[in-house]
Amino acid sequence: MGDIKSALELAMEKVEKLGEATDEERLEWKYVPEGERLAARYLKQDCNLVVELSQYEEKVRSYIIEGAGDILIRNINLPKDNSAKRNNRRVMDGIKVLKNDKASVENVYSKIRRIFNHYVEQGEQQRKQAYESLKTEFEANVRQSIQQQLGSLTGIKIDVERQPQFREEWRKIQIQLDSQYLKLLDDCKRELIAIV
Repeated sequence: MGDIKSALELAMEKVEKLGEATDEERLEWKYVPEGERLAARYLKQDCNLVVELSQYEEKVRSYIIEGAGDILIRNINLPKDNSAKRNNRRVMDGIKVLKNDKASVENVYSKIRRIFNHYVEQGEQQRKQAYESLKTEFEANVRQSIQQQLGSLTGIKIDVERQPQFREEWRKIQIQLDSQYLKLLDDCKRELIAIV
């Protein structure tokens, strides 16, 4: 009967085939997560990125920047409220510190600002129109349903905004409306990641 290998034995064989990790890989494994922690500290505690980065040797700084940059870029969000706007400003300031090609970063920021402006101005109008349209449609459906069941609508006040079905449908519409902006924002985030 043949040998049956345990999962551990199979895993160990695979690790042996991979070979030893290079010094570069070891540095990356250690310092990219450290950069991620630095970005989290920057966002929460308002630390100075320039000072923090200067504490690292030149050979590991690129890994710190990579980890911090990934976290900061992920934290760029649609400006749904003042808190999100402040956070975006802070994140974008931090990314600019990390990147060497400031002109390319500023070009991407111009695109992001256009997306944000459109989201706040025209997007708000779209959301209001969609909300009112959904509310009108829902009220008509509820009125029709009540009339079929009771035969009369006298004295009945309908508040569809409190209905769970209305809220769920509105949530879906908001996601759909935001998705067009999120796609454009994701494209800009990819551009930022590619900038050195």
